[in-house]
Amino acid sequence: MSRYQNCIVETNYNFPHQTAFYRGKVREIYTIRQEWLISIASDRISAFDYILPRPIPYKGQVLNQTAAHFLNATRHIVPNWLVATPDPNVSIGFHCEPIRLEMVIRGFLSGHAWRLYQSGQRVICGEKMPDGMRENDRFPEPIITPATKAVAGHDEDISKAEILAKNIVTADEYEALETYTKALFECGTAMAAERGLILVDTKYEFGKRGGEIYLIDEIHTPDSSRYFYLDGYEARQAQGLTQQQLSKEFVREWLMTNHFQGKEGQIMPLMGDNFVKTVSERYISLYEQVTGCKFEKRDSSNSLMELEQHVLAWLETARII
Repeated sequence: MSRYQNCIVETNYNFPHQTAFYRGKVREIYTIRQEWLISIASDRISAFDYILPRPIPYKGQVLNQTAAHFLNATRHIVPNWLVATPDPNVSIGFHCEPIRLEMVIRGFLSGHAWRLYQSGQRVICGEKMPDGMRENDRFPEPIITPATKAVAGHDEDISKAEILAKNIVTADEYEALETYTKALFECGTAMAAERGLILVDTKYEFGKRGGEIYLIDEIHTPDSSRYFYLDGYEARQAQGLTQQQLSKEFVREWLMTNHFQGKEGQIMPLMGDNFVKTVSERYISLYEQVTGCKFEKRDSSNSLMELEQHVLAWLETARII
């Protein structure tokens, strides 16, 4: 186990009846009896499919608690994997077989879609983007632009036709994924508006348990979503000004300014203390803005030991171990 500047960088637990372990870019997943997942949100941060060299204080807690907030608020739309959050950085839930797709949905021409549009492309994942749009303009209707969920390496854009041709899911399953994605985005958009925000784009991941589709992973967090401030959006667009946003896009922009987009031969820039502090503060600000809840920083001199104790206590109470 290691820590860096009071951050949870990585964990190396060995829980009772543990059958698998997976370390992703940000989360660490422990499987118990092939039935339960323990998901630990670290303070690592990634962009352009690379883990940045320094962790961000409280980032994992923000992600975990934001995701739990929205998973609990959307159970009426689709079943999801989450059962409990016994620790600020931990979620425990059902083991589902992942569907190797990210269902990305975009309400506005921003980020990756804008970069493609700016290069002259007008089709993304089989979806036509109208001519004459400006950065951050609203699409006539939200568009779904899926990506393959890579086990290693970069995720890649993929169209509905390609998904069906490759038998990643059946036609009926894809229709269900589309329906869930649109309903979740509509709900997230309404919840964001109540908080004075615009949900610009986001992604959802799904899995299967007992033949049924479940929503898995995180939703509506700063790592998976982009938010604009609702107040002033129209005026800023009319004047051609940059939109004020809450997301980690500013981290990607900082990297691009420092000549890094994850391409071959590029060198990851150094992250100074002030930048790390700024990123942490912006994550916390997003949590409070999107949930309406006050962020309570975990206060522990040994978060790793405390985290393990919380997980074990819940597993024992639930009679899983």
